Formats: sequence, C-alpha cells, structure tokens
Amino acid sequence: MHKLGRGHRDKVQQFMAITGASEKIAFQALKASDWHLEGAFDIFYSQPQIRAVADSRHLEELYNRYKDPYMDMIMVDGISLLCNDLQVDPQDIVMLVVSWHMKAATMCEFSKQEFIGGLQSLGIDSIEKFREKLPSIRAEIKDEQKFRDIYNFAFLWAKEKGQKSLALDTALGMWQLLFAEKHWPLVDHWCEFLQVRHNKAISRDTWSQLLEFVKTIDPQLSNYDAEGAWPYLIDEFVEYLIENAIVQRRNVL
Repeated sequence: MHKLGRGHRDKVQQFMAITGASEKIAFQALKASDWHLEGAFDIFYSQPQIRAVADSRHLEELYNRYKDPYMDMIMVDGISLLCNDLQVDPQDIVMLVVSWHMKAATMCEFSKQEFIGGLQSLGIDSIEKFREKLPSIRAEIKDEQKFRDIYNFAFLWAKEKGQKSLALDTALGMWQLLFAEKHWPLVDHWCEFLQVRHNKAISRDTWSQLLEFVKTIDPQLSNYDAEGAWPYLIDEFVEYLIENAIVQRRNVL
C-alpha cells in the first residue's frame, strides 16, 4: 500500500474499517470501482464470495482471541473471557442456547469447527453482532420445539466424556436452569427428592421422561395416572409428594 497516494490509502483504510475486509480485498474493490467508495461497497456487498472471505477472517480473529494457548480449543478460561465480552454471566441459560447452536459436544469447550460453524449459522462475525443477537437467541427458549431440542441436547452436552449417565449434581443444576424458564413449581421438590431417595447418576431415559411429565402433568397431579407407563423414579416422586403433603392424595387418579 506504500505505493498508493495518500487519498487512495485513506480510502483503503475507510473501506477496511467499514466492511472488515482485508487490505487486498479493499484494494481490489476500490480499483475495480475506479476508486469510488460507493461503487466499491456495491462490488463488495454484491459478491457473497468476497464477503465470505472477510467474514472468515473476522471469525478466525474471534476464535484466536478465545482459544487456549496450549491447544486448538476454546476452554473454560476462553469461555469466561467470551462471556465477559458479551456481558453475560457464564451460568446464564443463553450460553446453553449458544452451545446448542454451536453443536458443542462438551460443556465448557468449543472446538474451532463448533465455534466458527455456530457463529456462521447465526450470521455473527463480530462481538458487537454477537451482543446484538443475544436477545433473539435467549428468546428461542420460549419456543416449545426448540426448548425440547435444547433440553435433550443438554443431557449429552453436560455429561462426562465416556459416561452414559449424567452426574446427579450436574443434572440438578441443569434442571434448575432449564425449568426456571418453564416455571415448573415442583422443580425444587424434584431435586430434594432425588438427593434424599435416589442419590445416583441420572439416565437418559429419566432425563427425557421428566420433560414429558412436566409438559403433560399438572403440578397438583390431578391428571396423573398411577397405572401409566412412567419410570419408577417418577412414580416414587409422586409418592414422595403425597407423603410430604406437597399434594393431596385425592388429587391423584
């Protein structure tokens, strides 16, 4: 760029600042438009393959900001930094929804492919756009089908690598997080019941069946059928609610 006159250099810098394009792409677009900025913008925005190069460069820069210094992954410290940049708590449910979009295999980890692929699918290529997108990402939890998908994703995402079941403490934390969104009034009783009566890891079947229970059975259990095909743990939970006078036996079919 040192061979360009000052006016042309300034236009290249302006173009790069506005579009996020590289110096090479800025130069090519401006040269093709006879150094008219508006014409260069038209060329840039009308050619998706050029934009994709710029977006890819931004995503690489974002990934490199958060990736672990010793391995090609974003780990706990990188996610903490990301949350700090996004101005959200790492425990905020929106980060679970983000992880779902990224198809993350493991909690508190993003591979390069997961991170960049997830942001591309969301149309995000800067931290500013990421912040702007958070309200719509958060709102997805209100959609019934998306909530079901996120709920089912959470089991595989949160369990330890190589384990079939989900550690009880982890499951309790995830249920508190997820069912706070659904305002399920029995969630605290469910968690207490498991700690008192079960105290074991949670199977995938129990995890998925509980969502069906929450969705179909009212909190007073008036439509609960004791002869129904619920897992034994849910039947025991109903007994626990009755024994502790949390619900009345007459409410239960």
